[in-house]
Amino acid sequence: MSFLWSLIIGGIIGWLAGLILGRDVPGGIIGNIIAGFIGAWLGGLVFGDWGPDVAGFAIIPALLGAIILILIVSFIMRAVRGRSANH
Repeated sequence: MSFLWSLIIGGIIGWLAGLILGRDVPGGIIGNIIAGFIGAWLGGLVFGDWGPDVAGFAIIPALLGAIILILIVSFIMRAVRGRSANH
């Protein structure tokens, strides 16, 4: 049950990060969950584990990490699309 709860919270974190940035996460629901998990890991590394904790996620650093991750992925996707359009 805790794994299911972690998937739900990870998906919500990824979804919120996409909403804040106004960009869709590639991959839909699965992409949101992945962005939430990787964002939580990245946020924990960069910002530490502070703030409210839900299902093993420190919410504020996880959200900030997911925002950073989505920005990086969107810049890479834009660069790849731009490069393929030029050739």
